[in-house]
Amino acid sequence: MSAPEAVFVSYRLGGHDGVAVEAEKWEWALRRLGFSVRRVAGEFDGSLRPDDAWLPFLAIDPQPGAVPDPGALGAAIAGADLVVVENLCSLPLEESAATITRDVLAEHKGRVCFHHHDFAWERAHLAHITGFPPDRPGSVHVTISDHARHALAERGITAYTIPNSFQFDVDPGERSTTRAGLGYTDNDLVLLQPTRAIPRKNVGGGFAFARALADLTEPRPVHYWITGPAEDGFDAEFATLLGAAGVPIHIGRAPRSVDAYAAADLVVFPSTWEGFGNPVIEAVAAHRMVAVAGYPVLDEISEGLDLLSVHDPLAAARWIAAPNANTLATNFDRARDRFSIEHLPDRIADMLGEVGWIDW
Repeated sequence: MSAPEAVFVSYRLGGHDGVAVEAEKWEWALRRLGFSVRRVAGEFDGSLRPDDAWLPFLAIDPQPGAVPDPGALGAAIAGADLVVVENLCSLPLEESAATITRDVLAEHKGRVCFHHHDFAWERAHLAHITGFPPDRPGSVHVTISDHARHALAERGITAYTIPNSFQFDVDPGERSTTRAGLGYTDNDLVLLQPTRAIPRKNVGGGFAFARALADLTEPRPVHYWITGPAEDGFDAEFATLLGAAGVPIHIGRAPRSVDAYAAADLVVFPSTWEGFGNPVIEAVAAHRMVAVAGYPVLDEISEGLDLLSVHDPLAAARWIAAPNANTLATNFDRARDRFSIEHLPDRIADMLGEVGWIDW
């Protein structure tokens, strides 16, 4: 008997954004559960696989000349035992792509899992768009937080929470080599913001925290490292913030994320809105302290963790002067108990079992 087939559909797969990262983890988990996996997307970061279906009209920013083709999408998912829709029908960043996908899925005869990371009503410029996510018969809805699950329930859609998952037994990363490659000395204090520069990431708040911390940690110089470029029309504002940053800024990724965390003395996550906020748990898994600003889901994912606040640079300065290894170890153990990727296959299997999707 052949393995059941799962097809992942999204705006973009591969790469470093949160949706793509979590989709790859779900791919791994479904393979552990006996599925074969294919991918359909408007954009692929990284190498294409032989069975990928690249449909440019599904991209967030479709290439010029990309022609919407519902038939191509229907053909790409035909025969799938399970279609996993990664945020495409949750957050209509490209309304045409989301609408085509919704309409094609309405005609699809198979089982569909909507894996929700963000919603239209969470973004001011998209809040006027209705019809997403679709309440399609024969579907299951999965959110990455209870906060999101409750928001769906208020709109009449029942969902299951499966939180994002993380590797905890990982390579500790190359601290000395990474710092040296960026020109940092052992005396430098390196603050890492592992995000893109977009409005909700509150880059200005991170820079303000760095300036305040620099005043408290003299003579040790503070350096700020943000891993991602400006996106979503944030270029001009980001340039202004860079000009007034007050501390040296580095922009760009390390060869591996574990190397970036290893090189950091403190991780800064000043976001004001996140669907989950992966860097918080990634930093804890790397045995790093995190300074956060606070956003609605943070209380849920950080329950039991001891974190710092970007609004309290004095506490951060005290931590840097005398970091507590026991606190980092306790954070690690508590986060691993809740978010280890080892739990993901069972969590997906339990969800499928609850809706009666046992026989494939």
